[in-house]
Amino acid sequence: MSTICVVGGGGYVGLGYAVALARLGNQVIGLDIDAERVAMLNAGNTPLYEDGLESLLADGLLAGNLRFTTSYDDALADAEFVFLCTGTPSLSDGEADLRQVRAAARAIGERLPTGRRVIVVNKSTMPVGAAEMVAMVVGANAPHGADFRVVSNPEFLREGMVVHDILHPDRVVLGGDDPDATAAVAALYAPLGAPVIQTDHRSAELIKYAANAFLATKISFINDIARLCERLGADVTVVAEGMGRDPRIGPRFLHAGIGFGGSCFPKDVGALTRMAEGAGLHPGLLRAVLEINADARRRFVTRADALLNGLEGRTVAVLGLAFKEGTDDLRESPAISVIDMLEERGATIRAHDPRAMANAARKLSHLVLCDDAYHAAEGADAVMLCTPWPEYRSLDLPRLRAAMRGDLLMDGRNLLDPVNAVDAGLRYEGIGRATKESGSIPAPLAR
Repeated sequence: MSTICVVGGGGYVGLGYAVALARLGNQVIGLDIDAERVAMLNAGNTPLYEDGLESLLADGLLAGNLRFTTSYDDALADAEFVFLCTGTPSLSDGEADLRQVRAAARAIGERLPTGRRVIVVNKSTMPVGAAEMVAMVVGANAPHGADFRVVSNPEFLREGMVVHDILHPDRVVLGGDDPDATAAVAALYAPLGAPVIQTDHRSAELIKYAANAFLATKISFINDIARLCERLGADVTVVAEGMGRDPRIGPRFLHAGIGFGGSCFPKDVGALTRMAEGAGLHPGLLRAVLEINADARRRFVTRADALLNGLEGRTVAVLGLAFKEGTDDLRESPAISVIDMLEERGATIRAHDPRAMANAARKLSHLVLCDDAYHAAEGADAVMLCTPWPEYRSLDLPRLRAAMRGDLLMDGRNLLDPVNAVDAGLRYEGIGRATKESGSIPAPLAR
């Protein structure tokens, strides 16, 4: 059993690792500067939704090997490992904001003990070279004789699947220049049985950015193909299935829609773009990924504008507010971008989400928030499905149509069956699923 402090232990990454490391038998103290959040966690209540998180929190508190505090002195008193899980949001130019990381590194350095080694584990997604920066800041503030090492250990977590992904990793990446330190961190993960990739700091840091950028590229690629499908009369869902059966490509992340969002992909692609530019390179592909992603939302709204003969005075029901299913996170949500553009064009929004209603009530207080999809559709000229919650897949479409004033159903995630929608009396518009009625299919090529 190891004693572990998790800095940023109240956030998605930090809280996930805190409960999981406690589940593995370690003594864990989660550190967060938000006193209200710490009190909530110590009472067994989670401030965010993640499947399995609340039960593991309860188990750790009951077993006595998990607790939360706002005090660095308390959290670091006996810590052998310090997991650094602070936020790294984007600055206006796309570069990662490391102010929280630097502040945490200073606080850690000031409280390092003498006489025993402490290993600082970088979990936060930081630009290449950040491990050296953290080591420099910790060392500059540490007492004489303090013994510490920094190990880069990027996370590869999907929101909505955080607990599962921590306890069932497909790989563990460790970067460092001290074999004993990396071996000690590897031992923490040994019970999970995942392969361990040990490398230098900079390669480990770049693995994280490159992985997220590649996944984002797959999404933007299929969205670009969706535009071509609409013009040429093909169905992107069939095209994606045919592509995905090639084992060199695979089916995951080949779902056309209104683009990616969340706290990782937009931020990480932007930061990698800035890193490439700073290195004197021309990251044309990365720029295109972000441009296509933004364009997917714009085209969704402009299509609604055209089909409704203008959005001024229209009522639109938006189904799904979280950036993806399985989470209540609204950060960089495509649905919120769509809502902003609809409102700019004069539409009134009625919205529903299975999990994000509490967050929406705090952050989007101007919206009309509804108890279910049918309530949201009451009097609506159009329904726009923005988040692919499984609950929406089983919507009673005749009931939805009966609640509406209009008949337009825009499926921003290709979640629904177009035939069922048409049979229910709805005008169905998906992404990359051209119809003859759309007028976008060209005449056959002449021989």
